[in-house]
Amino acid sequence: MNINKKVLLLNNSYEPIQIIGGKKAIIMILLDKVDLIEKTNSFIRSEKLKLNFPSVIKLKTYVFIKIKSIPLTRSNIISRDNNMCQYCGKRSRSMTIDHIIPKDKSGKDTWTNLVSACENCNLKKGNSLLSQTNMTLLSKPKKPSHIYHMQKLVRNDNKSWKPYLFMNN
Repeated sequence: MNINKKVLLLNNSYEPIQIIGGKKAIIMILLDKVDLIEKTNSFIRSEKLKLNFPSVIKLKTYVFIKIKSIPLTRSNIISRDNNMCQYCGKRSRSMTIDHIIPKDKSGKDTWTNLVSACENCNLKKGNSLLSQTNMTLLSKPKKPSHIYHMQKLVRNDNKSWKPYLFMNN
């Protein structure tokens, strides 16, 4: 059993707060600070205790948390766009960032104006507006939420997180 396995922490209102390590989750359960909502098939055992390893836990009392804004960085833009060129759909290790409205045409560095692009598409678009090319965006860029980053961490071993992260497709 890997005690460093990740656990989803929910507020008392069932809103996702963050993803924490398994060791911290076990301590919170033993201190009676959280309720065990979803568990795995693994166990933590000691001489006098047998405890299901948690997958999702919920705080017993509501905690007001000011959600931090996700910083506008190159890696966060590429992550938001799933490492895919937003013009042709190609995935590349040498992804670039493109201004939809170029800077010299009053384009700003914002979540809605920056997209990831492969080198070919970035060169092809150049310093032009989309209306001046025959290129289109695959999806409209927007600012990601903190829940979006947690959704990206959902793997096969933590599918039980999906209902709490609004992923019930």
